[in-house]
Formats: sequence, structure tokens, C-alpha cells
Amino acid sequence: MEMDIMPYILSALFFIVAFIYSSVGLGGGSSYTALMAIWGVSILAIPLVSLSLNLIVTTAGSFNFIRNRHARIKLILPFLITSIPMAYIGGSFKLPKEIFYWVLLTSLVFVALRIYFWRDTSIRLDLNQKSRIVISLIAGSVLGLVAGIAGIGGGIYLVPLIIILGLGTEKEAAACGAIFIWLNSFSGLTSRLQCNAVDFTGYVPLMAAVLAGGASGSFMGSSRFSPATMEKILGVVIIVAIVFLARQVLKI
Repeated sequence: MEMDIMPYILSALFFIVAFIYSSVGLGGGSSYTALMAIWGVSILAIPLVSLSLNLIVTTAGSFNFIRNRHARIKLILPFLITSIPMAYIGGSFKLPKEIFYWVLLTSLVFVALRIYFWRDTSIRLDLNQKSRIVISLIAGSVLGLVAGIAGIGGGIYLVPLIIILGLGTEKEAAACGAIFIWLNSFSGLTSRLQCNAVDFTGYVPLMAAVLAGGASGSFMGSSRFSPATMEKILGVVIIVAIVFLARQVLKI
């Protein structure tokens, strides 16, 4: 009897994505979403599954980065105050398939550009504490809304933003990203589950894969790996996802 190997291939890909993303404080939601779109998963199920996988990966990521003392509550709190309610609102939106794919593709292109073309990303702004809080509150609301709409955690925007604005180190940004993604994924998922339901039974292998990848990747990223090295590997994964997703978008 011939065995369908596609679920195993997809699980292996999800493990790799979770390992790499979690090493830099991300959940991998954008790439999970892209892979599921490429594989033809229902547009209603994709955000629900992606947010659930984000929760699994960033649970391990938050633990490892907090354990290694990279988390700063004063840095992450202003972002969370506005992002969590906005992620909930964004999660209630029902986008047409075409717009959903374009939002996802744009987010992937943005991160690829940041990794490969913005070499010196730090902008040294002379900001007082009040200005930092205001910027964080505004950015948190925008990122939370986009995260809820696209069905991702939003850390893919937050981590580079913290580094670009010089608000924290790469590992502090990674720690904030993991916590930010967990809370916004929970908020967005809660909102979506009130309007839609999905049977997660068929996605258990993917959940196991990202749990293993997220736990090992965040451990190595928080204590062993160079953030710059892992970002380059992350860039390769994102470019591959962009190529395949762009082909999918053009077919629409």
C-alpha cells in the first residue's frame, strides 16, 4: 500500500521553520501561513492553525529567553497595551482570499529586505522615556491590527523595529518578540474561534513538529547561536516562501 508522504514532508518543513524562527524570537506564523497556502489548506483554517502553532512555538521561546534573562518588561509592556486589543479586533476581520495573500506576501518581502539590504539597521534617536512610550504604543496598535488580520503573531515586524530604533539588543528584541507573538496570537485566536471553528486533529503532526523545533531553536538562539547567523538562514527560508507564495498569488 502506497503511503502518502506529503504530511511528513510538511511536518519536516514546519520543524525547520520553527527551529530557525524561534532562534531569533519569532513564532514562524508568516511561513506556516505561506506553506499552508501553497499546500492548498482552506483559507478559513489557515489563520486558526497558524496562530495555534505560533502559541506552541513562542511558549517554548518565551521560557528560554526569559530564563536566560533577555526579557525586559519595560521594553515590551507599551507594545502589548495597544497590540493585544487591536489583534483581537483584527482577528474579527474576514479578508477576501486575494487580499489575505497580498498582506502575507508583503510581510515576507519586508523582512527579507530588512535582513539582506539594511545592513546598519540601528537608528540612533535621542528619545526621552515619554517619546519611547508614545512610539511603542502607536507601533503596538498598528502591529497588533496587522497581526490579527493576517493571522500571524506580529513579531516579524516588532523584532526588527526594536533593533532599527535602537530600543534594545538583538537578544532583548528576540525575547520581546516571543512574548509579543504569544499574547497577540492568543488574542487573535480567541477572536477567530468565536466566529469560526476548525478540527485540529489533522494538524497534530504539525503541532508536534513545531513544538520540537521551537523548543530546540529557542534554546540554541537564547544561549548558543549568533543572531546574525540565524537571521541569514531565516532569510533563505523567507525567500523560498516568497517565491512559492508569489506563484500562488499570480494564479489567483
